[in-house]
Amino acid sequence: MPFSDLLFPGCELTASSKSYTFQVDEEDDSDHILALSVVCLTDGAKDECNVVEVVGRNHENQEIAVPVANLKLSCQPLLSLDNFKLQPPVTFRLAAGSGPVHLAGWHRIVHREDASFEEDDDLSEEEEEEETELAPIMPAKK
Repeated sequence: MPFSDLLFPGCELTASSKSYTFQVDEEDDSDHILALSVVCLTDGAKDECNVVEVVGRNHENQEIAVPVANLKLSCQPLLSLDNFKLQPPVTFRLAAGSGPVHLAGWHRIVHREDASFEEDDDLSEEEEEEETELAPIMPAKK
């Protein structure tokens, strides 16, 4: 299953530009994953709470907003999100504060070649389960 990793150049949320939407072409039949790595305050930030939300859609296609970062210059100017994966389209919104807040991550495109894509995916899940089985815990010797 071929794929491409692209660096998400990021975006900056400010008082004058409070949201940014990442979307892909609707005609593209590839699977897209956007991973958010870091959210941080940049030069010019005030010592105030800056809340960043991710706005997406749930399984019922209803809009849902989830706060992912609450940054303050004096105590937490940066947050690592460990490649928090999102399904585009997704909007990043500065729900509180004036920023500037910079977001960075990566974008993966998984190209579908044929119908065997789903079968290969199921096989890899079974293999992953086999690899993650834990050895039984033995009682401690007395």
